[in-house]
Amino acid sequence: MEAFLQVSGVAAALPQAHLDTDQIMPKQFLKGIDRQGLSRGFLFDLRFHAPGQERADFVLNRAPWRQAAILLTGPNFGCGSSREHAVWGLRELGLRCVIGTTFGGIFADNCARNGVPAISVEAPALERLMALAGDPATCVMRVDLQACTITTPADGQVLPFAFDPLRRHMLLNGLDAVGLTLEHDAEIARFEQQHLAAQPWLA
Repeated sequence: MEAFLQVSGVAAALPQAHLDTDQIMPKQFLKGIDRQGLSRGFLFDLRFHAPGQERADFVLNRAPWRQAAILLTGPNFGCGSSREHAVWGLRELGLRCVIGTTFGGIFADNCARNGVPAISVEAPALERLMALAGDPATCVMRVDLQACTITTPADGQVLPFAFDPLRRHMLLNGLDAVGLTLEHDAEIARFEQQHLAAQPWLA
């Protein structure tokens, strides 16, 4: 997994509440597990009238937000089913992190396991970020997971945020669940040796 330290780029505002994983990645895009082509499925019904026909008024179809690296979301983003494809599509589209007030629990976990921090902030702070993101002149932001800050150059503010320590460790070090386990490889090996020495009939 690619480590996440920080990202600077355009932030796009998507304020709709309760966008579930079926809307984020509709079922017709769940036919494989190779992760290729899923950027097309990301928010498909919001982004397109029909295949190949973009909705001109949707934020991710307009400059400069077409190149967004940061997505600001409404509350409870990613609720619904556990489909990991939702995060794969988001990531393939070029989005490196999501910022909102609340997220679906499984979605947030899938984000962490795929190098995409899902950052929760208070509603007033998100409203300020959304307002900045809505203007092409002020929409560039920097998210620093090492410092746990969101910097908005347009107004010179630095917003600290709290982040789960285990997920932060995984993201900063590019560790998925297997990689996290392998950090304890020597301890696991010692346990196996001691366990089999005490119960040799299991060998």
